[in-house]
Amino acid sequence: MSWRRKAGINLPKDKSEHLPRFESLDGLVKFFDTHDMGEYRDQMPEGSFEINIKRRKHLVAIDEEIVPSLNAMAKSKRVSSEHLINT
Repeated sequence: MSWRRKAGINLPKDKSEHLPRFESLDGLVKFFDTHDMGEYRDQMPEGSFEINIKRRKHLVAIDEEIVPSLNAMAKSKRVSSEHLINT
């Protein structure tokens, strides 16, 4: 017995089973709560979207001798060292 059957996950009997039509997004979500989305992947429409990332982080080295002072200052202000550096 497979782990999916033990977990109570229902799989289509064969790959030719078609993805049903849904009246609502909620119906679709409920269906995939009990079905393996991978079994229907070839029947799903291709999605596309754009990502516009505006915030950037830069990693910088801090001299080891400065770190204890930085931590003490951050602790005295009750903020994280990261917050103290970024403000």
